[in-house]
Amino acid sequence: MIGILELLIILIFCVPWLIAFIDILRNDFQGHAKMIWLIAVILVPFLGAMAYFIMGRKQKIKKE
Repeated sequence: MIGILELLIILIFCVPWLIAFIDILRNDFQGHAKMIWLIAVILVPFLGAMAYFIMGRKQKIKKE
């Protein structure tokens, strides 16, 4: 059985990854930035997601 602590740790690491992954897929980026962010988030899940939240969200193409 998975305990409360294990479930909490899984949620702390999986939720930011899932949010970043969905956000990357739903938005447009210039050039190959979308592919690069997807690769980063998939290969290095937690650190890639944190890097995306810090740097990648600024690179999105704004919709009018």
